[in-house]
Amino acid sequence: MLKLFALALTLLAGAAHADSTLHTDLPLAYLEQTQSDARNQPLVIFLHGFGSNEDDLFGIKDALPSTWTYLSVRAPMPVDPHGYRWFTKTDEPDYNGETADLQSSAKLIEDFVGKATAKYHTQSDRVFLVGFSQGAIMSYEVGLRQPERVRGIAALSGSVLPVLKAQLKPKESLGKLAIFIGHGTLDQALPYASGTRANEVLVGLGLKPEFHGYPGMNHTISEVEVQDLKAWLEKSLK
Repeated sequence: MLKLFALALTLLAGAAHADSTLHTDLPLAYLEQTQSDARNQPLVIFLHGFGSNEDDLFGIKDALPSTWTYLSVRAPMPVDPHGYRWFTKTDEPDYNGETADLQSSAKLIEDFVGKATAKYHTQSDRVFLVGFSQGAIMSYEVGLRQPERVRGIAALSGSVLPVLKAQLKPKESLGKLAIFIGHGTLDQALPYASGTRANEVLVGLGLKPEFHGYPGMNHTISEVEVQDLKAWLEKSLK
């Protein structure tokens, strides 16, 4: 499970209050931070990694604009003792993603994104998926197959699975997708090459991903990466 760094940040006065309630009115359970007048504010949806939960990435919001809406989603399948997963973990390096649970999770995320976009009165060109590890894999799975649903995806320590790579074809809606890739050079769970290969795949499709390699970082998220993510999000909305 990702042990997210402690963000040493002072929030601006009047910042939105993060709701600790686990909401269940959408296809997946989630945590929420929003404001009552959040109509068409940017919507950032966090997808955690294997064995983690909705609390894990939620702290990233504290480094991002307080007026935006943030949802941190719980994966649908439990992992002992208190974690969750998007699909069955495998140690096979050539795992291709052809499993029913991954496809089921992708459909749930697609439905979640659509209904969240409507609930928070946001346009699809202001919606972002931010995923770590398995969550990054799912961000690719949903964002690259359904690019019209989101403005962009941020894949932190993830990979593009072979079955997805084989099925991707250049198209106009895909070319409009903003993509952030962040990966540590010492990642022991998903090697750094997973990130560079994903970048090559996307460039080959005519996309322009923003790639960041982090020397000496393992399978985690650094404060520098969060600041890079913030800059990318703000730039993608211009």
